Amino acid sequence: MITDLSQATQSVAPHNGYSKALLQANRVAVLLAGYGEVESFHELSLYNQAATKYIASQFLPIPKWLYPIAGKLLALQDLYSFGVKHHHFVSPENEIFEKQRLGIEEQLQNRWGNLVQVFKGFYFCQPFVQEVVADIIEQGFQNLLIYPLLVVDSAFTGKIAVEQVNEVIAATASQHEPNHSPFKTIRYIPAFATEPSYIDLMVRQIKETLNQPFVSRFIDSQIGIVLTVHGGPEEAQGLLTGVIDGQALYDRVQAQLQHQYPLISIGWVNHDTPFIKWSQPNLEQAAKSLIAAGSQIILFKPLGWVTDNYETILEVEDAIQSLQRQYPTVTYTRFGCVNDNPDFLKIVAEWANPDIAEMLSVPQSSASDRQKVCLN
Repeated sequence: MITDLSQATQSVAPHNGYSKALLQANRVAVLLAGYGEVESFHELSLYNQAATKYIASQFLPIPKWLYPIAGKLLALQDLYSFGVKHHHFVSPENEIFEKQRLGIEEQLQNRWGNLVQVFKGFYFCQPFVQEVVADIIEQGFQNLLIYPLLVVDSAFTGKIAVEQVNEVIAATASQHEPNHSPFKTIRYIPAFATEPSYIDLMVRQIKETLNQPFVSRFIDSQIGIVLTVHGGPEEAQGLLTGVIDGQALYDRVQAQLQHQYPLISIGWVNHDTPFIKWSQPNLEQAAKSLIAAGSQIILFKPLGWVTDNYETILEVEDAIQSLQRQYPTVTYTRFGCVNDNPDFLKIVAEWANPDIAEMLSVPQSSASDRQKVCLN
């Protein structure tokens, strides 16, 4: 199996079935898939229309003809929230995501050279996943690694990446070759809720935060920590939502902190919908329970997100404003996500290496011999 760049590019013995030219033709496209967030208010309608199709319709029976109407109604709500209530807020997510793409590509190309290229695609705004996959096909890549880099919610939102990739594959099929795929192999990296390296990074970042002077002036039992995780409905048409993965991540991080800092709570960031039961406690409920137990400072730390966005910023700031009115003597602080932290980007790249090595070790086949795509 190919394990590094020197093995990937050197001329190998004929009986191994590899050559430098073959390997160059057998390149791997790594597709980072994210939500994306609009940077122009004019795009809000299309953004919410796509969100309705791929997310809301999974837990509410929404007919397809209603998608455009729902998109426009939700756009009006967002226009008020971002434009009026939050003073023309523009999310930093897309800019951060590009920094992540560059950092991950640098890590991977240090090992694999130009045999690997990292692309980015968004579910709900440009560059759309479908457009990026079409470009990957146009460039002749035969191996695709689908890599949702979102929140710890792969069983639900992560599968949107697979759905959108399959839409492009279906569009390339013909009547004579209904099972044709432009890719020889496709691999998928699932949620990272139980990955020890990510959990350890979270714990390390939180401890660094707790050692800052404005926090350390409180005794440990007075420090309240709300670890914010993306909320979700408990059921979604047979799909397990991110509540399960989010809870698993929280449990592992909390277990490493609770002996010194006993006042820790999960805080779900929900988008409450009528008739749908969402994860509890939400941000305010979590903070209130810690204040009732004696917390003099509340720290909000995003746990399941990998980029700051309107949820990790605005939702938390709204909760803090509400809490300040009710408990003015308590100190409140919001911290950021991992974003383009070099340690995080190194970890993310390492998760991709086994799949890349496996795909590069598979000899190139002719078009007539391509197998059906199998998503594991």
